[in-house]
Amino acid sequence: MFSLYDVIVVGAGHAGCEAAAAAANMGSKTLLVTMNMNTMGQMSCNPAMGGIAKGQIVREVDALGGYSGIVTDKTMIQFRMLNRSKGPAMWSPRAQSDRMLFSQTWREMLEGTVNLDFYQDMVNGLMIKDGRCVGIVTAMGNEIRAKAVVLTNGTFLNGIIHIGEKNFGGGRMAERAATGITEQLVELGFESDRLKTGTPPRIDGRSLDYSKMEEQKGDDEIAGFSYLKVDKIKPEQQRSCWIAYTNQEVHDSLKTGFDRSPMFAGRIGGTGPRYCPSIEDKINRFADRDRHQLFVEPEGWNTVEIYLNGFSTSLPESVQYQSLIKIPGFENVRMFRPGYAIEYDFFPPHQLHYSLETKHLGGLFFAGQINGTTGYEEAACQGLMAGINAHNAANEKEPLVLKRSEAYIGVLIDDLITKGTEEPYRMFTSRAEFRTLLRQDNADIRLTEMGYNIGLASQERYEQVLEKKTNVDAIIKKFNEISVEPDSVNSFFESAGSAALTQKQKLYQLVLRPGIGAKELIAHSSQLQQAFGQFNELEIEQAEIQMKYAVYLEKEREMVDRMAQMEDLEIPTNFDFSKVHAIGTEAKEKLKKIQPRTLGQASRISGINPSDVQILMVYMGR
Repeated sequence: MFSLYDVIVVGAGHAGCEAAAAAANMGSKTLLVTMNMNTMGQMSCNPAMGGIAKGQIVREVDALGGYSGIVTDKTMIQFRMLNRSKGPAMWSPRAQSDRMLFSQTWREMLEGTVNLDFYQDMVNGLMIKDGRCVGIVTAMGNEIRAKAVVLTNGTFLNGIIHIGEKNFGGGRMAERAATGITEQLVELGFESDRLKTGTPPRIDGRSLDYSKMEEQKGDDEIAGFSYLKVDKIKPEQQRSCWIAYTNQEVHDSLKTGFDRSPMFAGRIGGTGPRYCPSIEDKINRFADRDRHQLFVEPEGWNTVEIYLNGFSTSLPESVQYQSLIKIPGFENVRMFRPGYAIEYDFFPPHQLHYSLETKHLGGLFFAGQINGTTGYEEAACQGLMAGINAHNAANEKEPLVLKRSEAYIGVLIDDLITKGTEEPYRMFTSRAEFRTLLRQDNADIRLTEMGYNIGLASQERYEQVLEKKTNVDAIIKKFNEISVEPDSVNSFFESAGSAALTQKQKLYQLVLRPGIGAKELIAHSSQLQQAFGQFNELEIEQAEIQMKYAVYLEKEREMVDRMAQMEDLEIPTNFDFSKVHAIGTEAKEKLKKIQPRTLGQASRISGINPSDVQILMVYMGR
């Protein structure tokens, strides 16, 4: 029934979908195995993609040739560019999506992907031969062989759902947990641990009084995520979100259930996400605050279901309800489903190579929450990289590894492997030391050529980014060449609160002024409109960023060059760190555990001092 596959992907969440699409689009005969084909690409938690740093990741996935940006653009019901008031390194796209349409669109795109087959079953074992993973075993007894296997099990590995004092097995509400894989991998020498995450109650939107909330509309301009031309909604079609607030009465009501909280009672052993805590955790940790912000988010175009962002909880259902009705606007609330916590297995990511292939078993790759991350975006980018490298492994090619200076994806993978994680890992702009270079607006310039060269990004993408680069360079050249007279721009400067010109000046100098934008400057003058009429707004914006931030960009490039010297100093394979006697015991243990590939990676391990790195250099003859 089953032939030999190049790549098998287990799980069809965000990581699994991207992994399967990448491997298949690069030419591997690929099989995607999932327990439920009706929930492929499911948004298990909030119906949104992107956000601070996460939006940059989705754009990087798109630039390399992944699908997440396209699916999001096709299914969004609202778009916002966050942090517009800050510098462009902080701008982060975020979109609300139609939950059901998102999953449906993912399935349609995957079904239209050549080389990709599907099978519905639980995978409860791996086929191992000569230290390599050579296939999977399903619950129905099928043995399916492959040259590489990607595990993207999400929260399903021995998942347990908690609601108050009740708990039961499950990987998601109304879906069973996956068993067997953890136990087999532990027997093979893998280290596993437990994490937890949570989700808020789902609400009937017809029961809410929106007049008591603050409306949050979408942007007047919809940039979207994909660099391709994808049909998107018009600004006036967007659905609004709403902002509500808890109060002291809500907090007091929630506290009545703390004695039955699985988190406080110790029934949950796994660590939860520090940056996305439950409402009971927020009340406990921030006892001095008398209110917390909640986001009332619609789940789609044709549903009344509401996602209450900020009210994640695993308290008893009755406590959840009694607390909700005390929120202004929620007095007559009806719940579709209570919030819950879920505890699941993961494998600490120091057990991975940078390709996301496991160190213990060749041909086996991990991606997503199995590596200790949280979030659709973090999962999607790992899935993309695991799919790329599973294809490369199946075809005996070198792995693709992104550096910290090349992409947020590189930062994420390096953080996981080098630093590990004791809580669900979430990406932030502060994690990226080169974030001025790694902006959401230039992900295509940074990564599309790389995606094209490995056979993933299309010819259309490649030609589009070459045209963008050419046009951006041409815009900057024109800004350096064109001069303007004072009387042609002074009225504009006056309206913008900028000092008037007293003599003729180059456009380049004018755009460096604080608060002066290139698009607005061009729009003010018919002469400039004619000079720049052939370029689109995104190209002009890209040129403006490069001009305004040229000094900062150059400084970061110099930092990248300096760090590259360390990254190029490779540590020999199977280097015996125990023989480096001048390094302390704790540092040696960490080096032996993580087995850094380069001195640069070694320098980023927590507890490794600069002096330790210098000693390593001496031992390596440097």
